[in-house]
Amino acid sequence: MRAQQPAKPVIGYVDAGSQASMAKLIGKFQEGLAETGFADGQNVTIEFRWGEGHHETLLSLAADLVSRRVAVIVATGGEVSAVAAKGATATIPIVFDTSRDPVELGLVASLNHPGGNATGINQLNAELGAKSVGLMHELVPKAAVIAFLGNPNNPSMQDQLKERQEAARAMGLKIAPVAVASVADLDAAFAAIAQQQYGALLIAADPFFFGQRDKLAALALRHAMPAMHGRREYAESEVLIIYGTSFADTYRQVGIYTGRILKGEKPADLPVVQSSKFELVINLKTAKALGLTIPPGLLAIADNVIE
Repeated sequence: MRAQQPAKPVIGYVDAGSQASMAKLIGKFQEGLAETGFADGQNVTIEFRWGEGHHETLLSLAADLVSRRVAVIVATGGEVSAVAAKGATATIPIVFDTSRDPVELGLVASLNHPGGNATGINQLNAELGAKSVGLMHELVPKAAVIAFLGNPNNPSMQDQLKERQEAARAMGLKIAPVAVASVADLDAAFAAIAQQQYGALLIAADPFFFGQRDKLAALALRHAMPAMHGRREYAESEVLIIYGTSFADTYRQVGIYTGRILKGEKPADLPVVQSSKFELVINLKTAKALGLTIPPGLLAIADNVIE
């Protein structure tokens, strides 16, 4: 009688975004997983659950993965996914990515010694909010009021807004919040931004916006609005400028930690990784369409210039 082969471990994967918008980054996650010797469909199975920008569904999606007794839960797309996973289980290992302090969020006891069932990557995006205001001011110095496009359904929106408002006040500028909760709101929001004659636009970190980045870029161009976000994909969609964490590196690190946990390491013993790779990307094609001249000093420090 042949010995029974052990069942392949199952990774439960919950993300606040959509499968289409996250495809490239999921590839980076799988690269990291492969570095530890695991490949989907070969010696591990990945069960995906997508929030599609509806944050209120994440807890039930995570709970479904818990009911399936997965070996580990990966929670990406920001802290909304991480908090949902943590709320669904105190025992199954969790690997998260978050843009905010995971200690303040209650995900871990400390960065060096997480102490519970969760660990992951802190992208430090919250700390980059002030820098984004400064870069936009350098790019569009005449913009006294900068619009901030945020999703009111995202729990982190107010914190993101506050950080940018504090930075703007120190520079003698003003940040004007503009709330958008659905695709149907986008056209009206940009019309309002144009009517108020705001000088520039900062786009909040949010899975819903990430899925609509092509439309956001098109609307910004239509209304001649210099726009900025923190993810490279926005520049590739012809948003003017991005500054933020390298998400490709983040998702690869999440994959590595997931593999290490599958091999027996404990989340409690794996320190939260602080992102160390940041990118400044400028889209010169968009700058030309907007009639903007990029300051030479800004071009000199850019990691990538899209022409």
